[in-house]
Amino acid sequence: MKMKIPGPSLSWFLFLGLALAFPAQAQTLPPAERQKIETLIKQVGSLKDAHFIRNGSSYEVSTAVRFLRGKWEANDAQVKNARDFIDKVASFSGTSGKPYLIRFKDGKEIPSREFLATELKKMEM
Repeated sequence: MKMKIPGPSLSWFLFLGLALAFPAQAQTLPPAERQKIETLIKQVGSLKDAHFIRNGSSYEVSTAVRFLRGKWEANDAQVKNARDFIDKVASFSGTSGKPYLIRFKDGKEIPSREFLATELKKMEM
């Protein structure tokens, strides 16, 4: 009597296909857009004597750079371009919904979205 060993089912192949598709999708950010995001993050890091305000707490820009990179990595599937990075990662707290601010040495504060959008516009001119 022959025993038939069951092969992979169609559902297994579908699951495998979906599992492989999502990480690939998250990594399809065009190189030009990735470079724009990197430049935006570097712009934040270059702000001397400025602070990054997140949920009411003030952080050095070096901490902001690490935070933005980590948040980008955690949300990379949602980021298809530099505008998405600004709108979905670098503008507000996912926890509280409060906007991120940049406080300059003179005490002036602007939303990070405004700062980053201005910088992106300069890059795209």
